[in-house]
Amino acid sequence: MTTTAPATSTETAPLTGVVPPLLTPLTPEGALDVPSLERLVARHLEGGVDGLFALGSSGEIAFFDDALRAQVLEVVTSLVAGQVPVLAGLIDTQTSRVLQHLRAAEKLDLAGYVVTAPFYAITGPEEIDTHFRTIGAAANAPVWAYDIPVCVHTKLSPAHLVQLGADGVLTGVKDSSGDDVSFRRLAAMNRAAGSPLTLLTGHEVVVDGAYLAGADGSVPGLGNVDPAGYVRMDRAARAGDWETVRIEQDRLAALFEIVFQPVGKTGPAAGVGAFKTALRELGVISTNTMSTPMSALEGEAVEKIRGILRSTGLLADA
Repeated sequence: MTTTAPATSTETAPLTGVVPPLLTPLTPEGALDVPSLERLVARHLEGGVDGLFALGSSGEIAFFDDALRAQVLEVVTSLVAGQVPVLAGLIDTQTSRVLQHLRAAEKLDLAGYVVTAPFYAITGPEEIDTHFRTIGAAANAPVWAYDIPVCVHTKLSPAHLVQLGADGVLTGVKDSSGDDVSFRRLAAMNRAAGSPLTLLTGHEVVVDGAYLAGADGSVPGLGNVDPAGYVRMDRAARAGDWETVRIEQDRLAALFEIVFQPVGKTGPAAGVGAFKTALRELGVISTNTMSTPMSALEGEAVEKIRGILRSTGLLADA
């Protein structure tokens, strides 16, 4: 990879630990809610996170035009001000569009870029390989592969990922495949190759198992609601305190039940919608507005989410 930009403090060491995929608070009109975003970033930093991932799936990137993508990155990097590394999602259908997003983002202080396989047009291993190698050669910061087959309809091969890591194309993988067997194979292959990749799991309710398999950290969407809980679990895992890891993971799994409370909603309308609703109820963001065509949660689902926040210790009784 080229290194045309000067090195910064956020690029000097592998990014490990807890790197939540930052939600994007919106106003009722659908614009970026900067004061709410400021409070959300502060919550993450106070919780002790090791980095932030802006413009991921939890950040609603698929619904944003280029201007809103650029605004989010500019505001987030300004708010973080180098306190932790920031990864930026460059998610789009094909290589040329990803390269356009890269050119727009490279002027900012970013620790790396997160890229999926191509999607919409059918691609195979050759095209995926060319895609990552082209972006890696053009990037001024490390590139992370984002394995999320539920959205891009391609499961990245563990062997291919490790080869791209060994070749210096990729620095890490954000695994949101939900495939724990594949993740364990990836971790084993990575170790056997000398660990060229840093592995972060996005599977919120089994982070404990991912650590045991060989994960270097997590990228939990639920970490927006309780960043400190994931940080406590990470630090306990580093110390080998697996009983604390189990206790924290069990509590976080109970908290994750918020995503199952909406009725008649699926995907981000349910999951991200529940996260935003929880943060609104906690007073962190002002609205639970979702990107069009999704609607915000209301009614019984909100009351159930409040009950789960209370039972998991995040919301005090009125």
